[in-house]
Amino acid sequence: MAGSFRNFNTSFVTLADVEEFEKTPAVERVPYQNIYEAFVGTVQANPDKEAIVALPPGDPMADGVSISFSQFLGRVNQAANMFLGAGLSEGETVTSLLPLCPQAMFTLLGAEAVGIVNSINPLLEPEHILGIAKAANATILMATGQALSPELWAKATYVIEHLPSLKAVYVLGGGAECDGQKIKPLDPELAAQDASKINGRTDRGLDEIVGYYHTGGTTGVPKLAPHTNRMQLAQIASSGFGMGYSSADKAIAGLPMFHISGSIVVGLVPILNAATLVIASPMGFRDPLVIGNYWRLVEKYGITILGGVPTMLSALLNMPIGDSDISSLRCGMTGGSAAPVEVLKAITKMTGVNMLEGYGMTEVTSFTTMQPQNGEPRFGSVGIRLPYVEIAAVHLDADNNITGFAEADEIANIVMRGICVMPGYVQTEFNQKAFTEEGWLISGDLGRIDKDGFIWLTGRAKDLIIRSGHNIDPAIIEEVLHEHPMVELAAAVGRPDSYAGEIPVAYVQLKPDAKITPEELQDFARQHIAERAANPSNLYIIDVMPLTGVGKIFKPALRHDAAVKVFDAELAPLRENGTEISVAVENHPVHGSLATVTASGGDEGVIRAAITDKLGPYTMRHEIVWQG
Repeated sequence: MAGSFRNFNTSFVTLADVEEFEKTPAVERVPYQNIYEAFVGTVQANPDKEAIVALPPGDPMADGVSISFSQFLGRVNQAANMFLGAGLSEGETVTSLLPLCPQAMFTLLGAEAVGIVNSINPLLEPEHILGIAKAANATILMATGQALSPELWAKATYVIEHLPSLKAVYVLGGGAECDGQKIKPLDPELAAQDASKINGRTDRGLDEIVGYYHTGGTTGVPKLAPHTNRMQLAQIASSGFGMGYSSADKAIAGLPMFHISGSIVVGLVPILNAATLVIASPMGFRDPLVIGNYWRLVEKYGITILGGVPTMLSALLNMPIGDSDISSLRCGMTGGSAAPVEVLKAITKMTGVNMLEGYGMTEVTSFTTMQPQNGEPRFGSVGIRLPYVEIAAVHLDADNNITGFAEADEIANIVMRGICVMPGYVQTEFNQKAFTEEGWLISGDLGRIDKDGFIWLTGRAKDLIIRSGHNIDPAIIEEVLHEHPMVELAAAVGRPDSYAGEIPVAYVQLKPDAKITPEELQDFARQHIAERAANPSNLYIIDVMPLTGVGKIFKPALRHDAAVKVFDAELAPLRENGTEISVAVENHPVHGSLATVTASGGDEGVIRAAITDKLGPYTMRHEIVWQG
């Protein structure tokens, strides 16, 4: 082992603090060759400290099972030995369909110690799961058994039947479905392994791949972003600095592990910074019992960090704190999708702690920006760049060549470069459009960087729809709709949603003389779209699809139309007393898109407040024009 961690809990107010921190290279901040070595270093410094508290499913206020850091290491060693015993070889992957539970954490670190981990969203359709597992070269599968979830076991069965490369399947809660040969019960098999050490190679290098994370892509053709030891170790330091982590911290783990939010942001980063994770439910924050008891859990376990995606924060605003003592909280953290400014302000006012909004991507390991924890929050900004990454706003031509760097506060394409950036997708055909010649990763987001280094996202240059932090490729929807014999053109965009951030909707232009209802087309889409979350919530048949001068579908016009429809419906009740209200959405040089609400009639103060109340939960900015 190469030493111990430096102190990451230093002042973070301005960009100068970031520059001072990164004067010490990441390899000195976290002086280890791989994640497993770093984890062992954390355990050696905190052997008896609680690492995980797992609460019983269905009763989050009941006492949970406590696992110390030394016990955690033992389970990780057992998982690694189990994988090696099953024949896991170099370049092969442990694919996990497990829900949020201690075994998923053991799998994460155990697989990274001796191979590659690949967690997949178990809510995807079986064909999509199979496509990802094949692309990841999966030879071991972690699954949920029939007794715990018949639906999830059915999906695992589909993968087993169609993936002959599998050497072993380990089943959480396994029973009759286990054959004792290839398919085995997870917990007994884990317990039978050596916990004292890993009986195999653990001297993996900084640039060896330890994780594959799926991000977008059409059904059966997932984009897999690889994570290396170097990427994740750098994140331990940079996010540790951004959040000011120490061994005194405790957080509720409620984000899915198939996403970097659960595996890295509220997984490896706090674990390797010696924080305690409370696993409240296998469903995470999707469990209404967890949200309903959140403030009581903060009091019971002395939670110090209020962390979650914007949809979860919106739900918490409906849960009164009551007599719960939440004085242990020191800060909040959110990301995954744009957070509405009004939600951030409300949760900050409600809890008395600043919400630190950050920004990152699967392809850059985790957060690359964050609001300074010791500074005044600038709501609407995703903060300042974190250490060890360059972020710029640049102008790109049609071939993704940089034609110039933007001035301060000028909207352009956000690009990133640094040791946290992936070496390239597993499927190399995606890389040409992902990077510039100079090695900058093209985020696909538009934004501006102000004179103080704060980054303000204003929209997207790419078509990705982000629903509750999950990426949806619109091509999944469009390809299916184009298969219908009556459809001439189809386009999918995200419409604003006060809870999920965005929800997919579709616009269709029919062939001449074709007759079909929107409901019939929606039914067709549901039957053929493998990713359930990608099913369009609304489908609009229009006479003529808006096109650019070169004949491409002009999606900004569709996004604006979808936003007008949503906001118009939200404001409809305000018109009942004679108030006239109209909504227009247009491009804006600072905010990207801006909704202009023109109103007249009634009490101006009351109507203005009502409009703000209705539209405040949305991420799109709005302004009110009063005409008297």
